[in-house]
Amino acid sequence: MEQDKRTKVLCLHGFRTSGAFLKKQISKWHPSILQQFEMVFPDGVFPAGGKSEIEGIFPPPYFEWYQFNMEFTDYTNLDECISYLCDYMVKNGPFDGLLGFSQGATLLALLVGYQAQGKVLSDHPPIKFVVSISGCKFKDPSICDVTYKDPIKVKSVHFIGEKDWLKVPSEELASAFDEPLIIRHPHGHTVPRLDDVSVKQLSEWSSCILEDLETAIVPEALDSGNPSDKEAISAEFAENLVTA
Repeated sequence: MEQDKRTKVLCLHGFRTSGAFLKKQISKWHPSILQQFEMVFPDGVFPAGGKSEIEGIFPPPYFEWYQFNMEFTDYTNLDECISYLCDYMVKNGPFDGLLGFSQGATLLALLVGYQAQGKVLSDHPPIKFVVSISGCKFKDPSICDVTYKDPIKVKSVHFIGEKDWLKVPSEELASAFDEPLIIRHPHGHTVPRLDDVSVKQLSEWSSCILEDLETAIVPEALDSGNPSDKEAISAEFAENLVTA
């Protein structure tokens, strides 16, 4: 599939790491899954304000999306972060999906929740799916009352580690979504390697996403253009269904 025709996914890295590090983390997943998507890995808005847990494992620079207190109830530079990401998505998108690890997963839920409530991204098409790895909810009531006001009705898959210190918060975040798919793994706070069962689950989930996107695009295309264009598009779509 050509690069410019692949489904575009914005990938948000964890606290005090980088887009390059998340790309390396995701690279352990089966290539048959990744090759279906164009994945974009921006760096966080702010340089890391302290020690990174990946020092000595992966080279700097390191970044963070926003800052927070120990209780995770007070946030610094969050508004700037949200504005930056919304501008980035409009200028570099549109993006069909979001993927995030840890702080990035927490952020992606806020973005889709805020978009559903009409608070952000009014000039960007609705996000259609998310992949959340070790995320959690914000605790500030002013954020919760908007982000999780209603079940978030985008397709979602949530990776939750049995040894992750955010296991329970990750389960709570998954519960904020409508009919989430939960994929559990035996590891800690990390992007896990996928066993055969997980690869099958994620492959089937992503195939359903792509089919939904394809069926949404074709009627839109058929509503415009001359009759010969419509016939060509319809024939191509039918052929794809047969040969897929």
